[in-house]
Amino acid sequence: MDAVRVALLREVLAGTEWLGATRRFAGALRGSVVSHGGGLLLVGTPEYEPWHLAAHLVDEAAWSGTPELAPTLVRHDARPCAPAHLAVGLGRLEAARRGETLLVVSPEGPAAPLLERVSDARRAGATVLALGPGAGELPAMAHESLAVPAGSELDLDTVQHLVSAAAGENALPAPRGRRRFRDRVSRLAEHLTAPPPARW
Repeated sequence: MDAVRVALLREVLAGTEWLGATRRFAGALRGSVVSHGGGLLLVGTPEYEPWHLAAHLVDEAAWSGTPELAPTLVRHDARPCAPAHLAVGLGRLEAARRGETLLVVSPEGPAAPLLERVSDARRAGATVLALGPGAGELPAMAHESLAVPAGSELDLDTVQHLVSAAAGENALPAPRGRRRFRDRVSRLAEHLTAPPPARW
């Protein structure tokens, strides 16, 4: 989903709770990674790997000038022969520490083995964010969660598009000064003329 489609979706959703909810969650995500200087781990379940969200966050990191948003995709079935960005296994969660952010995306509640790893990462000081059904153990252990229950108006994939787009635009206000307008125009020109980042 490109920026135009996200904008159209936002128009359709105007007046609903989804826009505010996705922006709040995206603000928590961005605030966590930026304040700690990066270290975003993204994990799903064996049946649902959020690789599409990972790709969108990489794009948003490049477009917004916020490299901290680029995640490390942690995979259940990572293979050493895979490209580096697809070869990070669950062992990475065991190494999670204070200052890192762990975003768990799951259409259904994760199974016990993943919950144990998430709990261990939280005890080690990582900030845990959850995007999923809103019930079960994961939202209870998360510092911030966004519920996308089965049967709601939006599906999990659509909500991920809204979250990633909002994370890329929740920038801190530019410092006030004499060159503020010129700086904004310059940044816009750089954004519009920059080549798109490589796709996954």
